[in-house]
Amino acid sequence: MHDAVRKLAFGAAVLALLALFAYARAEPTASRAEEVEATLRRIRLPDGFSISLYALVPHARSLAVAPGGEAIFVGTDERRIFALTPGGERAAAVEPFASDAAFVMPHGLCFDKDGTLFVAEQNRVSSFARAASDRHRLRAADARILVPQGALIPPAEQSPFHSARICRVGPDGKLYVSLGQPHNVPPPDKLALYDRIGMGGIIRMNRDGSGREVFARGIRNSVGMDFDPSDGVLWFTDNQVDSMGDDTPPGEINRAPRAGLNFGFPWYGGGKVRTREYARETPPADVVFPEVEEAPHAADLGMIFYTGDMFPPRYRGGVFSAQHGSWDRAMPVGARVMFTPVGADRKASASEPFAEGWNTTDPHYLGRPVDVAQLPDGSLLVTDDQNGAVYRIAYVAR
Repeated sequence: MHDAVRKLAFGAAVLALLALFAYARAEPTASRAEEVEATLRRIRLPDGFSISLYALVPHARSLAVAPGGEAIFVGTDERRIFALTPGGERAAAVEPFASDAAFVMPHGLCFDKDGTLFVAEQNRVSSFARAASDRHRLRAADARILVPQGALIPPAEQSPFHSARICRVGPDGKLYVSLGQPHNVPPPDKLALYDRIGMGGIIRMNRDGSGREVFARGIRNSVGMDFDPSDGVLWFTDNQVDSMGDDTPPGEINRAPRAGLNFGFPWYGGGKVRTREYARETPPADVVFPEVEEAPHAADLGMIFYTGDMFPPRYRGGVFSAQHGSWDRAMPVGARVMFTPVGADRKASASEPFAEGWNTTDPHYLGRPVDVAQLPDGSLLVTDDQNGAVYRIAYVAR
């Protein structure tokens, strides 16, 4: 009898501790949401636009919206991928995806039109069929390995520096993956190797991993790309050389209308600014300079072409991009969402701030945008890895 009582008492104590633990976990989440929402009240947007908290997601970095908008996948710079169930103004659920998988920086996420999710990690590429519809049951064993671990780049060149990949499926049906340079400026004896495998460039392959080739070279570290839906041309952001001064070199948004182009790095540190290390070297004769120059050291990351009909007409066909913000500048810039108008001739105008206020210039950031994505209703999602959050920007006609 006494044993039974002790067991009941022990069970009750365990339940009480679990309840207390659940409450302790829930309270900081609610408090954190309130803190983030308070910050969002400081964000400046054009008239008619609003920004709100869509979900709290730890280490939120990249975004991939499933065809039809059934689910939203969030990549990170650590070991997890999260799946969000849409729910109008706020996500209805946030859940780990393939939680038993041993991901390593699963930053590069992109969908094929058939619903296959591609995952570009630091040194591996895999895919999950029916990722959105089957997201609650998929596990590591369901991944199709396209490029096995250690085969995306030589293991000797693996570095945490510039190893956040990004991917897109192009109109040609091929998978495009960015490969950042593992240096601020690479030593000359590495150039031949990097040129051959596409580090400091963008590679493409068939969707089964075969037929790998280098699509573009001369890129320092692209963490954002999208295909212009009007003509199928690839555009991409590029982060430029550090420690050259507060106001140089510029960041870049580039346009690659065909394969085989060279975008100038490491001979150019950004725009037409030569690097010190290669100042006496002759650059390639056919260098392609950026479509748009951005603020120096603003860290231009994710980008998309806006195709929705929620926003006013001037935004349709233009580019939204995220600037993560400075670390090597006396007065930080960036930490904002930019808009770049693109005309009917597909020529871009100068970028302009669209959502800003995370940069307090003291220097201290209240948030750091990383990526942007469009929901089926035409609203815009933005990730913020500092706050572990996904935001939603909407427009209400006035």
